[in-house]
Amino acid sequence: MNEMASNPMPSSEDDLQPEYRFDYQKAKPNRFAVRNDVEKLKVVVLDDDVAQVFTTSEADNKALLEKGANP
Repeated sequence: MNEMASNPMPSSEDDLQPEYRFDYQKAKPNRFAVRNDVEKLKVVVLDDDVAQVFTTSEADNKALLEKGANP
């Protein structure tokens, strides 16, 4: 019978081939990624009865600011 060659189990450090190892010190920032200094969009879903009163974002922002809530 043919004997199978016994390959030792690779250690956790050797589980990737060298061509798949990534050198993070050579990495450059992604110029297409969104910058953190850009204001991010926030979405709030209103109940139907509330949405009938506040039909625009300006209307609900005005009401919140009048009540002293932080935007």
